[in-house]
Amino acid sequence: MSEKTRFQAPRGTHDILPAEAPAWQWLEGKFRGLCRLYRYGEIRTPLFEQSEVIHRTSGETSDIVSKETYDLLDRGGDKLTLRPEGTAPVLRAAIEGGLLADSPLVRLSYIAPMFRYDRPQKGRFRQHHQIGVEALGSDDPAIDAEVIALSFNILNDLGVAGASLKLNSVGSPDDRPVYRQALVDYFAPQAEALSEDSRKRLDTNPLRILDSKDPRDRRLVEGAPLLSQFLTPENKEHFAAVQGHLDRLGVPYTLDPYLVRGLDYYTRTAFEWVHGGLGAQTSVGGGGRYNGLVEALGGPPTPGIGFGMGIERLLLAIADSGVQPPAEPTADVYVVAASNESRDDALLLCQEARDAGLSADFDALRRSLKAQMKSAGKCGARLVLIRGEDEMAAGAVTVRDMISREQQSVPRGDVVRVAREILSF
Repeated sequence: MSEKTRFQAPRGTHDILPAEAPAWQWLEGKFRGLCRLYRYGEIRTPLFEQSEVIHRTSGETSDIVSKETYDLLDRGGDKLTLRPEGTAPVLRAAIEGGLLADSPLVRLSYIAPMFRYDRPQKGRFRQHHQIGVEALGSDDPAIDAEVIALSFNILNDLGVAGASLKLNSVGSPDDRPVYRQALVDYFAPQAEALSEDSRKRLDTNPLRILDSKDPRDRRLVEGAPLLSQFLTPENKEHFAAVQGHLDRLGVPYTLDPYLVRGLDYYTRTAFEWVHGGLGAQTSVGGGGRYNGLVEALGGPPTPGIGFGMGIERLLLAIADSGVQPPAEPTADVYVVAASNESRDDALLLCQEARDAGLSADFDALRRSLKAQMKSAGKCGARLVLIRGEDEMAAGAVTVRDMISREQQSVPRGDVVRVAREILSF
């Protein structure tokens, strides 16, 4: 007899099992609560987009497009890409849905899976999940500070300790040509010392060398020209104003003159949250301003700024901080059928409890009384409702409090009311 095939999740993906789900729900609930306070409405977009939406906005020379996107042809011959990040799909939806015409300032939030083909390691998956926000319509430095403060408050609400904020201005198309040439002039004589990827970037997008994690590149980057030396007066003023707002809001940060982020659409403010407890992948999230992106997607000229945070990495940072998210919720009541005659009533009693707002469970395996009581303890039920031969004859239910160990006989018609009173519902 041949051995049965055991299937596994695709490499770089993972299942979120019931015991893990409460931590995810808790994190997502914290995020949604903050978004409500900041007035960011939730938006949900398809898992895949027309490839041009991703390729045009992320940049053909970015690592995401050149190495990591999942691109495919559907049966109609359309080129599609699984979304590798949230900003471009959200902006596409905002344009298509007329949101920019409805309001001069649009605040949007999302919780969604993202897809990148990359070497899996701790905190990095080929399908991972992000929380994020986008603020569209304002170039005011106060909005930059608001978005960053929101990300700061998320970390605080989740109890993440030891995260630090790196901040920079990546300028605008007015600054880039001169700075790009300065980088070429600096790196070209040392090209042989660069990594293979960075040698390619030298011809296509030298700013991406600054984002390289290769040790060979990092040594050379430390002496590279600073973008801050090439910023226009307007961009310098904008960045100074962002810093002023963050100082007033009490959001600590460190200026990182070489922070450029991994996507080509960023302008002006760029930021990243890093945490030392994640191993090689220290980033828990980040974002920045993208004043030309809406227009690149066919919309009207619209400034914008946003961020994304990886849920898997946030959960690692939460664990490293010693925070214990809520465990799987326990049952309020567990119905034990102590006789064959009472089994039919167990499901009905469970449903009555659920209709009254109590979480309830019962034995559907026709097990012994001992096994049922063990199951009640395993699911953490506060109350056990016992229906046996004596209870059936008396038209009653024995209600046992698993904390006080006290029990009482209650008429069958009053048992749900009594249970609610004990549980203070």
